[in-house]
Amino acid sequence: MRLTILFFFLFSNFFVFAQNVVPVLDFRGFFRNFNQGFFQQVEIQRIGEFKAGDNVVAYVDFRGNLIVYDGKTKKNVANLKVDYQVSDNLMVWKIGGTLNMWDDGSIRTLSYTNKFYSVKDNIIVFDDVQSNTLNVYFEGRIIPLFASSVDLIIPEVIGENIVAFKDNGNFNKIFWNGEIFDLDVWHSPYHFEAGTDILCFNDPINGTFTVFENGEFLDVEEFHVGKYKAGRGFIVYENRNGDLMYYSQGKQKQLTNFGADENWMVKDDVAVWSENGFTYALENGVKYEIARYKPEEIIVKNDIVAFRDIMGGVSALVNGRVVEITTQMNSEFSIYGSTVLVELFNNSYIVYSNGRKYTL
Repeated sequence: MRLTILFFFLFSNFFVFAQNVVPVLDFRGFFRNFNQGFFQQVEIQRIGEFKAGDNVVAYVDFRGNLIVYDGKTKKNVANLKVDYQVSDNLMVWKIGGTLNMWDDGSIRTLSYTNKFYSVKDNIIVFDDVQSNTLNVYFEGRIIPLFASSVDLIIPEVIGENIVAFKDNGNFNKIFWNGEIFDLDVWHSPYHFEAGTDILCFNDPINGTFTVFENGEFLDVEEFHVGKYKAGRGFIVYENRNGDLMYYSQGKQKQLTNFGADENWMVKDDVAVWSENGFTYALENGVKYEIARYKPEEIIVKNDIVAFRDIMGGVSALVNGRVVEITTQMNSEFSIYGSTVLVELFNNSYIVYSNGRKYTL
């Protein structure tokens, strides 16, 4: 029984951190997918192109067909060249004015008269010309945001799971978690910064710096602030003194009082900044030193930071530890789920996943 419990614990943890899609094109141009420690061959012929998120990839095969693949099953969705996009979990494609979507194996038509659409992590924002409505797809439902008798207003900002928009009455509103929340009417545009499930803005009416969090509008600072960005469940901003500040769930803390480099960034679960020549990351609320220099190239996704190190190779902050993935210079790198993918100069690959390196 003890061995069974231990095996279940290890097995369940493996799948917590695994994802379905890490797409690669091998040296022959054949399309493969890294999944659970193996490079699986998806196509035996060269493909045209692909676009991928954490859990879904869409690609054009050698016949020109549009295929969607979730790491397990391939599905042919179109036999002609079409406009298509993917997020981490959703895929959309458009034939003429018809907007279609794929969600966890299910296919659905969203609109037959579409002009504008945007696909994010778990939402799709789109218009319907016939009904002149702006809508959002969320968790299997199509939810109208507003209808208009004149031209529709494109949303101010679309986050991964949150939307700030203005209806035809000039009323600012927020869509989050399947609901619409009223903000206010203001003659000038709000300047929102949206993350995955949270957004922030300088309130022009009350003169405060405000966050929309868990269905509520809350004042974080009594005055407007300079620069601000939003992640997953937290925001980072520069206060009036130029200090870099962190806010989440009603709590604030100062990240630096020396003044961060102007190119600091926030995405998903991570904030990254440089100060005094050192580079730091805040991952799940914990501060880490990732380099004693300022990397020339940094990418952030989920809770991973990958960067080009001082020697030109690729390193990454994974689970609170900086690991060197390769010393090869000029390698291309990307992040899928909790996996770092590095493409070397000779069309070979290194995958760093669950604390191990795999090569192709």
